[in-house]
Amino acid sequence: MSREIIAILRGVRPDEVLEIGQALVEAGIDRIEVPLNSPDPLTSIERLASGLSGQAVVGAGTVLTPDQVVSVHGAGGSIIVSPDCNPEVISRSKDLDMLSYPGVATPTECFTALRHGADGLKFFPAFLVGTKGLAAISAVLPRGTKTYAVGGVGPDNFADWFGVGATGFGMGTGVYKPGDTADTVLAKAQAIVAAYDRDAPTA
Repeated sequence: MSREIIAILRGVRPDEVLEIGQALVEAGIDRIEVPLNSPDPLTSIERLASGLSGQAVVGAGTVLTPDQVVSVHGAGGSIIVSPDCNPEVISRSKDLDMLSYPGVATPTECFTALRHGADGLKFFPAFLVGTKGLAAISAVLPRGTKTYAVGGVGPDNFADWFGVGATGFGMGTGVYKPGDTADTVLAKAQAIVAAYDRDAPTA
């Protein structure tokens, strides 16, 4: 079962990343991003993409330029996540057959992202958009648009976000903080997966 959860490993180091990635997969999270402001992120992405081949979809977060998209692709990444809505980043991602999840907070950004081929919309920071904001914006989005709440979301409020139509979540410090061991990440991820499975709408 593939869940709509993207684990954000901000600050992770290459020497620890594969063990942490394996813990995420064991818990049931198979989408992983390494933000580009982490230590040596491309090496981490390369190690995850190789070590978890066939088990997880791996890529980068905090991607701001088309050149960075190309670098992530070269490292074996297949997901591009951004904090903003940059049409050039989205277009380059799609040109390279990568998944694109740009950050949005307004209807204008949402439709700009979708027109350029975004695979899903990252509502960031979610705590500023709020559940009422997402509900209002979702009402005008094309049916089937994937929406992810990122920033200020966690197992205690998954149900609220699912209730207004969120598709999934990006989990940062809730699943990994620099210094966390793989065992710590496993425990956090298991709690996240249990809450997701409990609260996700049934088809």
